[in-house]
Amino acid sequence: MQKQIFRPLSLLISCASLVVACSPNPPVSQNSPTPGNTAPSPVTSVAPANSQTDSKAIPIGLAVAQTSNVALLGQEQVVGAKIAEAYFNAQGGIGGTPIKLVIQDTGGEEAGAINAFQNVINQGQVVGIVGPTLSQQAFSASPIADRAKVPVLGPSNTAKGIPDIGEYVGRVSAPMSVVAPNSIKAALKINPNIKKVAVFYAQNDAFCKSETETFQQAIKDLGLELVTVQKFLTTDTDFQSQATNAINTQPDLIVISGLAADGGNLIKQLRELGYKGLIVGGNGLNTSNVFPVCQDKCDGVLIAQAYSPAYENKINQDFKTAYMSQKKAEPPQNSAQAFTGIQVYVDALREIDKQNKVTTIPLPELRTKLNEQVLKGKYDTPLGEISFTPTGEIVQKDFYVAEIKMDADGKTGKFVFLK
Repeated sequence: MQKQIFRPLSLLISCASLVVACSPNPPVSQNSPTPGNTAPSPVTSVAPANSQTDSKAIPIGLAVAQTSNVALLGQEQVVGAKIAEAYFNAQGGIGGTPIKLVIQDTGGEEAGAINAFQNVINQGQVVGIVGPTLSQQAFSASPIADRAKVPVLGPSNTAKGIPDIGEYVGRVSAPMSVVAPNSIKAALKINPNIKKVAVFYAQNDAFCKSETETFQQAIKDLGLELVTVQKFLTTDTDFQSQATNAINTQPDLIVISGLAADGGNLIKQLRELGYKGLIVGGNGLNTSNVFPVCQDKCDGVLIAQAYSPAYENKINQDFKTAYMSQKKAEPPQNSAQAFTGIQVYVDALREIDKQNKVTTIPLPELRTKLNEQVLKGKYDTPLGEISFTPTGEIVQKDFYVAEIKMDADGKTGKFVFLK
């Protein structure tokens, strides 16, 4: 893999702040506030290498949820991707040609993801796509990119079967079958007397349905008793019936597979109804945006992680510094994974550019070459060292478990990583 040459951190952070935080119209981004909004005008090839204008940059699609009940996750992904855009352009982009994000809002439904993918492929003429936010959306939208032979990297698609969608579909988000059991094991370390476990999951979300299967299998494998399985919808706000049913089984541990808004409200109502035991949240709750939902009731929730802000490599520290300069908080997993998705494309494009200037390669050929290079490469990222299997599955070494610790105001908090 091409060795990265980093400019001084002060320059990088200044660029990140200017492009991401200060400018209302970032010079190398196309923002679309509504699902399926039209991207830039069609082009037939990547622009000349000596150009530094927006219309001459190398377009990379970012199709994530900025509205709907999953906007809390997608908005974090936009922040991470924009930091990557500024960071790598400060290094000279791809052989002197900048990258630009072509951003489309997928909303939270499959139709929005399909429209967004079609727009970034056909109008945006992107070389590759980072997205969508939800696994359920990926099963509908990613086949469109695969048929068009456009590479896709899922930034938060952790359900079973995502890389199997097609030759051009991969992910930078580790599958929950690898990550999820770690949080239950951590709960057992905190309370070795756990015997009975209650499970909740959102039955209308493909990711949550896949994740709960992993959780339930881990519960059985660890010799614990699964006392009840309660279903809900991601659009629900009242969980009194399900919460009461679960509490009546007297569980020692509750495991929730939901999204930030519904999962946060469920946690809040469980505590208000008197449940005092440990709670494990799935990947859909892996965002600081859950804090204002369950507030002080979030305290003590355990969540398995594929990213730690404390990971000690240079690019993670640069990413963390850039994020904190903008948000005044440590970066969450969703931002780190979106940054990583953009980085993988940049690193792969730089490798291709060593052989032939990417600006001279016809777009269909470049997309194919990019997909092949992505799968061959090894990448030093904020997630640590990663690579991919021939089918596009991420190979990642390091995983973590964090506990939510709320501040005294009961509205803000942080993830504290357990040893």
